[in-house]
Amino acid sequence: MFEKSLYDLIRGLRNHKGNEKEYMQNCLKECRSEIRSQDVDLKATALLKLIYLEMFGHDMSWASFNVLEVMASPKYHQKRVGYLGAIQSFRPDTDVLMLATNLLKKDLTAASTTTIALPIITLPHIITPSLALSVLSDLLPRLSHTHPAIRKKTIVTLYRLALVYPETLRAAWPRIKERLMDKSEDPSVTAAIINVICELGWRRPHDFLPLAPRLFELLVDSGNNWMAIKLIKLFATLTPLEPRLVKKLLPPLTEIIQTTPAMSLLYECISGIIQGGILGSGEDADGREEIASLCVTKLRGMIMVEGDPNLKYVALLAFNKIVVTHPWLVAEQEDVIMECIDSTDISIRIKALDLVQGMVSSDNLVSIVSRLMRQLKLSSLEDRRAANPGPSPGDSDDEDLERTIDSAPKSTNQAPPLPDDYRVDVISRILNMCSQNNYGHLTDFEWYIDILTQLVRTAPLPRPISDKDSLSPSGKSNDGDISERIGGELRNVAVKVQALRPACVRAAEDIISQLNSETPVGHPIVSGALKPVAWILGEFCSELSSPDDILGALLQLIPKTSSPEALAACLQATMKLFSLIAGDQLIRWTSERKSRISLLMARIIHSFESLVLHPNLEVQERAVEFTELLKLTAEAASSQEASTETVHQDPPLLLTQAIPSLFAGWELNSVAVAAQKNVPLPDGLELDEPINANLNSLLASAESISIPIDETDEFESYYYQRPPPTSITSEPAINKLADARDDKPTSSYQQPTEETYLDADILAKRKAERIERNRDDPFYIGETSAIQRSSTPIHNILQNSNGPDLDVDSIPIMELDLDKLSAGVDHSQPHAAKPAARRPPRQKIVVAADENLGGGSGVSTPRNYDSENNSSDAATAAKVARKSKKLKQSLLGVDSTNIGALSLEGDDGETPGFDPEARRREEAEMAQAMKEVERLRLEMQRANERIQVAQGVDAAGTVVVKKKKAKKPKVAAAAEDGGNGAGDENENGDTAAAVKTKKKKKKVAAIDEGDAAAGEVVVKPKAKKKKAKPAAIQDAEAG
Repeated sequence: MFEKSLYDLIRGLRNHKGNEKEYMQNCLKECRSEIRSQDVDLKATALLKLIYLEMFGHDMSWASFNVLEVMASPKYHQKRVGYLGAIQSFRPDTDVLMLATNLLKKDLTAASTTTIALPIITLPHIITPSLALSVLSDLLPRLSHTHPAIRKKTIVTLYRLALVYPETLRAAWPRIKERLMDKSEDPSVTAAIINVICELGWRRPHDFLPLAPRLFELLVDSGNNWMAIKLIKLFATLTPLEPRLVKKLLPPLTEIIQTTPAMSLLYECISGIIQGGILGSGEDADGREEIASLCVTKLRGMIMVEGDPNLKYVALLAFNKIVVTHPWLVAEQEDVIMECIDSTDISIRIKALDLVQGMVSSDNLVSIVSRLMRQLKLSSLEDRRAANPGPSPGDSDDEDLERTIDSAPKSTNQAPPLPDDYRVDVISRILNMCSQNNYGHLTDFEWYIDILTQLVRTAPLPRPISDKDSLSPSGKSNDGDISERIGGELRNVAVKVQALRPACVRAAEDIISQLNSETPVGHPIVSGALKPVAWILGEFCSELSSPDDILGALLQLIPKTSSPEALAACLQATMKLFSLIAGDQLIRWTSERKSRISLLMARIIHSFESLVLHPNLEVQERAVEFTELLKLTAEAASSQEASTETVHQDPPLLLTQAIPSLFAGWELNSVAVAAQKNVPLPDGLELDEPINANLNSLLASAESISIPIDETDEFESYYYQRPPPTSITSEPAINKLADARDDKPTSSYQQPTEETYLDADILAKRKAERIERNRDDPFYIGETSAIQRSSTPIHNILQNSNGPDLDVDSIPIMELDLDKLSAGVDHSQPHAAKPAARRPPRQKIVVAADENLGGGSGVSTPRNYDSENNSSDAATAAKVARKSKKLKQSLLGVDSTNIGALSLEGDDGETPGFDPEARRREEAEMAQAMKEVERLRLEMQRANERIQVAQGVDAAGTVVVKKKKAKKPKVAAAAEDGGNGAGDENENGDTAAAVKTKKKKKKVAAIDEGDAAAGEVVVKPKAKKKKAKPAAIQDAEAG
């Protein structure tokens, strides 16, 4: 009488804020005692409160039998609570589930519509194979119920039963099909059937091809948008099986796209057209182009809708699929797509990047890359400000006030910071776009070299090793450093494009100088670009403008380098530069040169000696070898006397011949990625055989050796001593002003200017090169300040003579001397003037292809861009794996693999279950029948060959050429005029026969022994027989 209702429980829970846990425990105790009561109303109320508490995480599986008791209540409001408790607490392994079977069967056959609906909506949550087999016979008659709601719920429940018990469809499909074909059926029931067919269609789409006319009728006549979406998805799976559907579906889909105001239906229409292969079909090219243009136009409108990022995202998804078949249509929407690159939503940015990477061409490459570079530069400026947030002690109060005032308006319009992963992805896509088709889209390689130089400066720092271990799948130590790939791209250009090697070397010099100046003393260099840049400087050292300065920069970088790979490259480059500087034989061995070379060798030896005990073996080996070689060279140089004015001395051969010969040889070219796979394995190579059979014992003994650690050990200090802290330096105020100017966003979607994404030094270098390149171009307007004049400009006269105040009366009169003015002017005739030396034309850029072994399968050029819809072997395998995984596990968490093997066209008299053994026996019988057919076919073929042999082959197997044409009698008749009588013997065919060993070569006719003894047959070649034809024809006409 005083029990709590559900409303009292909720009110009490709200009144006990901060003490909810204790209040819930008290309520659970009350529910445990109330649910064991004999009063069904009290039991139902307690169960309702348990259901509410179960949603807070409290287990109620202990009350499963009490739930069953409430389910058996004859009162509907109590029965409904019991079925709700079953939905919440029953699982397939619940013990009392078998006791509920009869109750479910009883309620399924009840007279009340509301009572029938309770077990129908409960079965999908508690269904098991045994329970499905038990209730199937009672559930199928509900498909003919007079109430459409019961029919609709029954159809959905049957689909849920089919997932765990596929034989359900064999019995239910005829009735479901009958409901679908009934045009007077309720629309809600038809929509439920379409939902079930759409879910089954992607498993076995060929079973639903006979329903295409009815489905098409529903698509055209139905006004239900959700049903239309399901039908479009279903037709997308049917059109690959029946290509004639494409022509039939184009008019209604076009009408829906043009007229529907629902964005969801519009997108599903476009998606269905793309997935169904309508855009890529070979029939009706005009209609296909029209629908593609319409889809692109509608998607453009979806992207331009403000305030709905979901529409932009799905539109970009559709664009990524259309770009595979119609890239030119997508490229026309470059303006709206490029706007998505600057979106605040990072997912929209990534999809836009996927899209621009697929539609890039030689025409829009510069504009796309410039937009991305501007985005990266702005992000790097934000990082630079974040690195120096506070003022230094030397800053004045004015600068502090300027910083405070300047930061106020930026807080409102400031773009969100870009994560490092996104910036790395953008840089990677820039490199992919520029290197596509072996740099086929690039028209200005010098611009690309400047882009690479700028990317090295804006690339984010690599992650720490602890972070990379969990994120890097390749296991490389520098997998997260995008700067190494940027340097590698600069190296590829230097190797492949020979005409641009000087420009690449100059870019490498700038990068080395930047790394050397930006890295403080005592701090390691973390940029991965050092390794490929050092390789470029060493390999193409002859292109260096100042080898001495670069050698000094490398010697300064070696103590700061922490990466073993980069350190080994720096050692090699240092020796190549030293070989270039000291190995010139034409320079005299003077005392100045001797002392200079000796000091340079001493400096290199001093730098290399610290790396002799380096933990990396590659670095240690190179350091030891080069150190010993330089020591020998230093001894030879010191013992070699210097040249004087009277005595000539040659430099040491170690300097001029031995060391240069180490780096002189074949030029290194790029190798294809898969070229290694084409190298044949040598004979006798056993990779599984251990190098040393006693390796395990050697390793065990090495681990047991204890080495005393010295306090001054370099190994200990290298690994365990913390580097000194860096000093915080303030940024000059001029940089802040420059940054403030760069922060102004450009609202135009056109190609940004170079000033927005390139640094000042790169811009100055490009400007100088442009002026030099266009110096002799008559259509290029040069700098006016470079023109030399013989008189002072009038504004300089006014400023120098009068100061800021202009007095007209005090303006001096300038004497105009025509002789002096014309002294610097050449008045000679144009034909007599000496022609100006023209600069040679720009060299044609030739990009070398990758080297590969002949006849191999290696890729000779870099792979083209693969859009997310392009299928490669790895992508196809991944797609199949995902599809199989989706087959095995549905959204409802039920294994539905057997439903794909169920055919809906079987007879009722077939076996009720799926028998794998019977399936194997059928496959074995089919294989045996195919073998029997093949055997009979071979017998018939051999019999046919025997018939042919009997007509033209003797018993010994020799092919005999018989008289098949009228040529031989004619030849014989012509030969009778000669009186040899050979033609008669050949006509009778007694002994003479033309025998040949090969069927195609009829050169010499063999003669039997009897004919040879008679001496009557004359053997003639085939050419002579052809000459005899006109004679035989003339004889026949004369006769």
